[in-house]
Amino acid sequence: MLIIDGKKTAADIRRELHDRVAALSARHGRPPGLAVILVGDDPASQVYVRNKEKACAETGIVSRGIRLSAGVSQHELEAAILELNADPAIDGILLQLPLPRGLDSQCCLNLIDPAKDVDGFHPVNMGRLALGLPGPRPCTPAGVMVLLERHGIGVAGKKAVVVGRSNIVGKPLALMLLHANATVTVCHSRTAGLAGEVRSAELVFAAVGRPGFITADMVRPGAVVVDVGINRTDTGLAGDCDFEGLKGVASAMTPVPGGVGPMTIAQLLTNTVDVWLARTLKD
Repeated sequence: MLIIDGKKTAADIRRELHDRVAALSARHGRPPGLAVILVGDDPASQVYVRNKEKACAETGIVSRGIRLSAGVSQHELEAAILELNADPAIDGILLQLPLPRGLDSQCCLNLIDPAKDVDGFHPVNMGRLALGLPGPRPCTPAGVMVLLERHGIGVAGKKAVVVGRSNIVGKPLALMLLHANATVTVCHSRTAGLAGEVRSAELVFAAVGRPGFITADMVRPGAVVVDVGINRTDTGLAGDCDFEGLKGVASAMTPVPGGVGPMTIAQLLTNTVDVWLARTLKD
């Protein structure tokens, strides 16, 4: 079974971006700038933000951390976003989710300038994705598509099943697969005959947030399995798929950790560089 190595692929992308940013910064007068807003002290979010800041440093992107207390008001959070929208040194804005209870995340995402929306979650950019128009794409599903491409795994003409229908992964991933000419079925907790649907697929994408949910008996021999899940269990991090059980069934599979996770940050960096170039060329 081929192990689809997201850690190595993401490292390759960071090196490529470093060279690209170094070559273009002098021409455009400054490097790209990314602002990351972290509200509260959620441990997982803090780890994610630190990893993003480290990756920015490796690629020459200027990272500005905006730390706000869990007691920040909706008005104060919105004011911080509007200030970043107006800051010419900031090309990309990322609001780390989830937000503490009592804050309206969708309202905040809607406030981010679509041209600075490096997460690709603004309704304008989600609409552009649905229509097949250019724009920043949600980082995790876009990272999945890059990971497949760099491992020589084509999707055109193949039957793909996406298990999960979130706005962050499932829905945008299904659209990206459609644009890449796959035949796509989206499944979820209320899908009748879920195991049969998954077994029909040449490409299986799991994004349900339940450890070990996709088992060997649900996957056809030779299928490619992409595990987007990351779950904290008593024995450590686990994906949505039974990795050990699928070793003798799948032809290729992403591990957890070290699969899709690193690609999410790599795509965030790519989006930041892309919006930076779009803004500087427009100016």
